[in-house]
Amino acid sequence: MNSAEKLRLLRQRMQEQGMDAYVVVTDDFHGSEYVGDYFKAREYLSGFTGSAGTLVVLPDSAALWTDGRYFLQAADQLAGSTIDLMRAGQPGVPTIGAFLAQRVPQGGTVGFDGRTVSSLFARTMAAALEGKNVRFAYEQDLAGAVWPDRPALSAQPVWELPAECAGLTREEKLHLLREKMRETGAEVLVLTALDEVAWTLNLRGDDVRCTPVFLSFLLLRQEEATLCVQEQILSGELKEKLVACGVALAPYESIYDRLRAIPAGTAVQTDSATANYCVLQSLSGAKVLDRPSPVQLMKAMKTPAEQENFRAAHIKDGVAVCRFICWLQSHVGKEPITECSAAAKLESFRAQQPDYLGPSFDSIMAFGPHGAIVHYEPTAETDVPLEPRSFCLADTGGHYLQGTTDITRTIPLGPLTEEERRAYTVVLKGHLRLGAARFPEGLCGQNLDILARLPLWEQGMDYNHGTGHGVGYVLSVHEGPQRLHWRLPENQKVTALAEGMVVSNEPGYYAAGQFGIRHENLELVQRDGENEYGRFLHFEPLTMVPFDRTALELSLLSEEELALLNAYHEKVRAAIAPHLDGEELAWLMAATAPILR
Repeated sequence: MNSAEKLRLLRQRMQEQGMDAYVVVTDDFHGSEYVGDYFKAREYLSGFTGSAGTLVVLPDSAALWTDGRYFLQAADQLAGSTIDLMRAGQPGVPTIGAFLAQRVPQGGTVGFDGRTVSSLFARTMAAALEGKNVRFAYEQDLAGAVWPDRPALSAQPVWELPAECAGLTREEKLHLLREKMRETGAEVLVLTALDEVAWTLNLRGDDVRCTPVFLSFLLLRQEEATLCVQEQILSGELKEKLVACGVALAPYESIYDRLRAIPAGTAVQTDSATANYCVLQSLSGAKVLDRPSPVQLMKAMKTPAEQENFRAAHIKDGVAVCRFICWLQSHVGKEPITECSAAAKLESFRAQQPDYLGPSFDSIMAFGPHGAIVHYEPTAETDVPLEPRSFCLADTGGHYLQGTTDITRTIPLGPLTEEERRAYTVVLKGHLRLGAARFPEGLCGQNLDILARLPLWEQGMDYNHGTGHGVGYVLSVHEGPQRLHWRLPENQKVTALAEGMVVSNEPGYYAAGQFGIRHENLELVQRDGENEYGRFLHFEPLTMVPFDRTALELSLLSEEELALLNAYHEKVRAAIAPHLDGEELAWLMAATAPILR
């Protein structure tokens, strides 16, 4: 059944329910960036597989919004369908709210599954529709109703993160959260984001691909806490430990009844940016304190133990990636290697490292023109052989007990064109400049983003994605609230960078139909002295893998940039060399040797 037939069935349901539009988002019940198979209704209906996008279905048309990371991919996957691509943020492209205001009649009805739509997004739609007397029908999962073979809701076993990895026990975290509640006057704190629940309780799961979290909600009061969870995923030992620290267990689906049972006037804190619409509607009698969850900043600012563990994880990951690049460059053109087989080979190198848990996201292994698709993922249908020319863009990562990694290296496989070498070097200039930044405490990623883009802007180049994102500790590879991007999403608050945060540094350049380049390290925000102007911060590189010296156009690098690159390579050599031998060690020594003009 193609997308046109699926949409026809959905429109039949819409007509039966008297709906003038139906909105299908990418989210699960928790606002997660990546979701389990049960929640991929938008992908099922549209055929678009990207991790960000919203489908709006009208009686006679349909449109899909996505961001700059997925413009090329969405155009390809929607080609030949009846769905119009809306390139969000581009000139002349309406927001979803503005689009609905134009198309939904006065007194009409907009439908959506309120468990998957965030309260913030629903509020944004309502503001755009103000004055049209439009009704929201939010208790109908019409997309699920026309999905006959929908996968079951995931219910994988939960495991405990050792306290020595986290740096704080769950009892200590619950105590700190209750202190935050007293500061804000909250009588109840509702945690709906999966990574926040997992972080608070030092538990991890496997209900979302590549993200070690489990489906759950947590209600926290001063004297008690309730974890709404599928109880079969908890062992008897874990249940006993949770009960012993004051955490009662309740069925996962009971969350809405429990929220409705909160006495009227009770001060309840939750975050409308992540809490779904049904959560907020269930709190209609409470005094809602709508503000970011205190867990966001607490988990973003890594404990000393987490910081030290992150360093250890990146040495392990660096060993695996260095071994992979050595293998790839020595075997390409001599034996059959495809994007998929290369990704599998890198995964095998990671799997050989102690305490490896699995990938932190689906690998982006993109040869030549595929590299220009920012979040390309090779499949059996798109897989191509790697040839001894151009680049292979490898954006990959892993989870270890010691932390989560995310690295991109653009790997030359053979002779490069002048344009490829120039682009590789210009992007590296931006990466080096940002990585070398020393800045006053209180600055946001929005202030620093220009450091990475300026070398590209000077050449009339740019990239349609953020420069950096936070990274969780054995949690989501994309973690907030910090980010590096000059353009902020609508209604998003700005968060200052702080000591202990981990952020990515990943400028890029994408020549459609030719090649793509991205250079990504993870950086740890560290203190860098204090004077009459206040406290200063700097970035410590966590990622330990060299950049390719053969791809450089040295004339484009300043003396300072060359010195920065050599200093970084010296750190890589010191960290990784003790773990390699033979051909792989020889490769590393050559790759990290001082670069001279």
